[in-house]
Amino acid sequence: MLLPDKKMIDRLLRHYRAQERVVLARPGDLSTRRRFEDTAYTLCVLMGERTAREAVHAAERYVGTGSRAPRKTLESLPGA
Repeated sequence: MLLPDKKMIDRLLRHYRAQERVVLARPGDLSTRRRFEDTAYTLCVLMGERTAREAVHAAERYVGTGSRAPRKTLESLPGA
């Protein structure tokens, strides 16, 4: 089984988190949301997961950066 490069996954994960913060700050910005969703999709494909949440958790486990402290994310918003 081929595994993705850990450095690339780490970089993509940091990019995902940065975009997540921007989407939280500007929820009405459709181009920002589209880029965020593209990054989430890429994580899903590379990590072999069906949802962004699963892909992010798998990526964090893979690169060894599991969540240490709770933080505000899109998943924590009502209706997410």
